[in-house]
Amino acid sequence: MPIQLFSIGPFTVQGYGLMIALGIIAAVLVAEFRAKKQGLDQDKLFTMVLWGVLCGFVGAKLLYYLTRLQDIIADPSLLLDFADGFVVYGGIITGFLAPLIYAKIKKIPFLRYLDVAVPSLALAQGFGRIGCAIAGCCYGLPTDGPFAVVAANGERLFPIQLVSSGLNFLHFLVLILIARHWRKEGVTSACYLIFYSVGRFIIEFFRGDLIRGSVGELSTSQFISLFMFVFGVGMLVWVARRKAPQLTEPSAEPQEASAAASSTPVSTQEEVDPQAAQPAAEQEEKDGEDGADNGEDEQ
Repeated sequence: MPIQLFSIGPFTVQGYGLMIALGIIAAVLVAEFRAKKQGLDQDKLFTMVLWGVLCGFVGAKLLYYLTRLQDIIADPSLLLDFADGFVVYGGIITGFLAPLIYAKIKKIPFLRYLDVAVPSLALAQGFGRIGCAIAGCCYGLPTDGPFAVVAANGERLFPIQLVSSGLNFLHFLVLILIARHWRKEGVTSACYLIFYSVGRFIIEFFRGDLIRGSVGELSTSQFISLFMFVFGVGMLVWVARRKAPQLTEPSAEPQEASAAASSTPVSTQEEVDPQAAQPAAEQEEKDGEDGADNGEDEQ
């Protein structure tokens, strides 16, 4: 159930929407900061992120519709509910494909830009899960443990949303460290796919909202996690074998250029300027003539 924080005229601010907005803003700011540091085009990155966010929302909604296809057939009015019901994996899939298409059209290095963006994606997911806790969606299993939270209906539930949020923030920090120490293009993106799929597969065992559908004994998200994990490992192997230049900080280029300039001998300081030497030669010739005249006078 969405929690309304406050209203400004006809506009109502809800807890879930606010956290989603904060997550997107934080993600964009961090991505632009890192892009500037690496010398990437911030406008192109922003456009890639924008397409990724928009298509991500569409993909998350479409996958949610697929998980509730039988309910939608019975009640088509569910298609008009745009406020609730998203599946993160749908957003991740379309959120990756849209920037890929944009990068192909603009002929820019997709993996390099993607490596800048994926830590911010984990950051945004951390904020989003706080929104889930506020709204009461994506709830955990019933529990009598000391960390249980009380739902709107009075049921005590495991706070899986907050656990997931904390893991997403930790995921963000780990990806930042990986990006700093392993600068080969694609490594950070592959690690995101691997880490998120493993974490999501485990977290699903503590989720209580099986309305999202299942595939056999696995939830829909666990089933997709298996494929994402395999894809991530395959991508990491491919990136490791791929011959590509490793990323370098743009600030090192001017330093190298200045160092090269300082080490180059300045030969012009050692050479004699012909134009400067010409007046000196004329003066010597004139002095010689004067000396000859003086010699004649002495004789």
